[in-house]
Amino acid sequence: MKVAIVTGASAGIGEATVLALLKNGYEVYAGARRVERMQPLAAAGAKLLSLDVTDEGSMTKAVQQVLAATGRVDVLVNNAGYGSYGAVEDVPLDEARRQMEVNVFGLARMTQLVLPTMRAQRSGTVVNISSIGGKMYEPLGAWYHATKYAVEGLSDCLRVELKPFGVRVVVIEPGAITSEWVGIAADNLEKASKGSAYVEQVERHLRAFRSAVKGAKPPKVVADAIVKAVNSSHPKTRYVMGGGAKPILWLRKLLPDKAFDALIVAVLKRM
Repeated sequence: MKVAIVTGASAGIGEATVLALLKNGYEVYAGARRVERMQPLAAAGAKLLSLDVTDEGSMTKAVQQVLAATGRVDVLVNNAGYGSYGAVEDVPLDEARRQMEVNVFGLARMTQLVLPTMRAQRSGTVVNISSIGGKMYEPLGAWYHATKYAVEGLSDCLRVELKPFGVRVVVIEPGAITSEWVGIAADNLEKASKGSAYVEQVERHLRAFRSAVKGAKPPKVVADAIVKAVNSSHPKTRYVMGGGAKPILWLRKLLPDKAFDALIVAVLKRM
């Protein structure tokens, strides 16, 4: 039986991915800080890991636990992450560092920990959850977008590095998905920039978050794409899905930077 580790598994995309992989016959280790929230996953057959991707000891212990029990790792889904929003001028650098720590360095460290086993097996798939935010941009989202741009570049380099060892790297680029992400991002935005010089942009962006929720797709669409990728003998390098994802990326590819700037500003002003 193939073995999968899913980070950030307590809700949303992570939870849906665990259930989808279980349904497809994987032995799944679900990792998150809030272990108590994963009890329904345990009831469905998942093994639970107490996992904090900002803590070296937690990550090392989790991977060692999986290897001690199974001796292999076939799939790593790097899903743990959150959105830290606010004007660059307003966001404390400690919060910016935490955003990088969770969204980039935690992903990188989990990958480092499973790669010796995957290389020895000469097989395995690393699935990195990026975002359409790794290809486009918006005001007040600089630190979040910076992390997703980093995930895109890291994944491209990693894919080429690992190809000689039979290890694949896949990037998932969701658009609007029904999850806790929007609420957390909105809370961070208000905390950082509410009442600042950027207050008009903040109010527009909060309305944009509420509007995005209306067009969001369920986490299952992401989970289904992940299962398709890991079960494929020749997976695509990138999978795009979710509310607004494909038209937004098409416009970003089509329009020059200044035209896309104007489009983003115009859309937000209409909110």
